[in-house]
Amino acid sequence: IVTGLLLALLGTLAPACAAEPATAYLFTYFTKNGEDGLHLAWSADGYKWEKLNDGKSFLAPTVGRSKLMRDPCVVCGADGTFRMVWTSGWNENDIGYASTRDFITWSPEQEIPVMASEPTVRNSWAPEIHYDEKRSEFIIFWASTIPGKFTETAGASESDYNHRIYFTTTKDFETFAPTKLFYDPGFSVIDATFLHADGHHYLIVKDETRNPPKKYLQIAECDDLQGPFGRLSPPFTPPGLWSEGPTAIKIGGDYLVYFDAYTAHHYAAMCSRDLKTWEDVTAKMSFPDEGTPVRLRHGTVIAVPAALVAKLRDRPASSATAH
Repeated sequence: IVTGLLLALLGTLAPACAAEPATAYLFTYFTKNGEDGLHLAWSADGYKWEKLNDGKSFLAPTVGRSKLMRDPCVVCGADGTFRMVWTSGWNENDIGYASTRDFITWSPEQEIPVMASEPTVRNSWAPEIHYDEKRSEFIIFWASTIPGKFTETAGASESDYNHRIYFTTTKDFETFAPTKLFYDPGFSVIDATFLHADGHHYLIVKDETRNPPKKYLQIAECDDLQGPFGRLSPPFTPPGLWSEGPTAIKIGGDYLVYFDAYTAHHYAAMCSRDLKTWEDVTAKMSFPDEGTPVRLRHGTVIAVPAALVAKLRDRPASSATAH
């Protein structure tokens, strides 16, 4: 009954991400190991980012064996609701899911057992959610290692991980299509995300190969969210800078890709006007709590109405509670 009333309430609220022009930007992220949940930062230009809620979490994790909330990814659907998925544990076959209209009141958290059909799967990492306008449904994809598969790259990543990207789809978050292979570039791949711009889709992925070290980002263009995908571009992140958790957006004429330069312990960004020539714009960026244990980690950037950010900024700071 409580769940039904909450969902009914959410359904009566104005569609915050669809009713007004998207004129500001939100960054969903986690800190440390993801134990305290969802953090948010905002920006007016995509360069200067300020933390919201005084750096406190907006939503505490309650699902999964490990009850973590890592790699939070958010998208706005056609109904104006924000949908979020996240990594709920290091070695689990499920991911977390919840929805909101305002980032303050949330639906009950759910476990989605995306890899339950693979009893030996080692992980379900860095899930992404995107709205497929062509099919009027959501596509969710993530990285998993299934022992015994893709033996040609066995042992390519740390701890014998050998990732490929898998996916499912849903219209209502109650029923989900059977999990299928989404992307196999011929190497251990992780942290896939889409950049949507100018009527095209660009899949950004990380080469997770450890020996020899690669750990860089590349892009493949596609016309359909389910592929096929074009040839991968050359690496566009700086040589030797191990990168993970990319998220991307077009602001004005700039394509911006943010990522965690995790071995250097800072967030970084690349900028392009043509998706071929790239400039490192990290020095032009300002991220919350850089150089501290609660610095920004693997998240997602989205465009939102400025009014939504204004409400979040005006709200008194408070610690997250589970809904």
